[in-house]
Amino acid sequence: MLLAGEGLAAVLALAPGIEQGRWILFGLTSLSIQWIALFALGGLYLSRSWLARLRPQRIAYIALGLLLMGTWIISGVTWIFFRGAGNFGQDDWISFVLRLTALVLTVGLLGLAAFQNYWHARQLSLRAKQSELEALQARIRPHFLFNTLNTGAALVHRRPEEVERLLLDLADLFRAALAGPREISLEDELALAQRYLEIESLRFGERLRVQWKLPRELPAVTVPALSIQPLVENAIRHGIERRADGGDIEIAVTTTPETVIVRIINPLATNGENRPGHQVGLNASQVRIEALTGGRGSVLTQQEGRRFIATVRLPTTPDQR
Repeated sequence: MLLAGEGLAAVLALAPGIEQGRWILFGLTSLSIQWIALFALGGLYLSRSWLARLRPQRIAYIALGLLLMGTWIISGVTWIFFRGAGNFGQDDWISFVLRLTALVLTVGLLGLAAFQNYWHARQLSLRAKQSELEALQARIRPHFLFNTLNTGAALVHRRPEEVERLLLDLADLFRAALAGPREISLEDELALAQRYLEIESLRFGERLRVQWKLPRELPAVTVPALSIQPLVENAIRHGIERRADGGDIEIAVTTTPETVIVRIINPLATNGENRPGHQVGLNASQVRIEALTGGRGSVLTQQEGRRFIATVRLPTTPDQR
């Protein structure tokens, strides 16, 4: 902004019709433009709490208004303190203020038009992202439901006395899967993951051992429904299921002032490699969390020794879009 302001000052000082005092005009213009920019930025910063409740388009018009208001206020103050400098009379100063106003207005309108184009492109991108999310949701529903039904079918024949518990957990999971794309609290999402693990523990028995490492109070953040549960399902399918002796799954939640971190850790398969398959659950979780958080959240996976780790990062503050 400093460089742009100096460029505008140079353009105004070199404009035709000025016979003398170009250096003085350049200095005064430079000083005025920099203070105008600081006035507008300061006004936006001081009113940021109120502006956060407005739509971005309205904020853009307010920024343009602050630029014009700053132009007239700074020009008036500059005239009071520097009206004796050089050979500028009152008519020259009025002409200078009108030129500066026209220049600021032109630049502001060009910036406003550029912002409107950017906002329109972002809205189109969000609509395309929503279509992608719906397509991923359509793919993950049968993927999740069929696997869970297969688990239930196997359990009904082997341990019919626990069918009631299974059906209650299945009902909660089905309800979440069929509800469509929506946002729920992290606590509710972890509860869905717990219900899924309860179903799988009935199938695997002692082969599946689950460790929960949660803070005393979970942070009040939201996540897309069924965004962490598929990562837990991947840990079962690509870790525990491929090991004759099973293993431990660890689900840990840690917090920082800016981020909530959820880690799902499972042992690697006996061949030492975690084969991700088609990565439907992982891709869906990653895309949906990035869309919810405006790109500030993420889902990353890595191998650390004999363990496979899926890390979900969520911002503690909502996306101001």
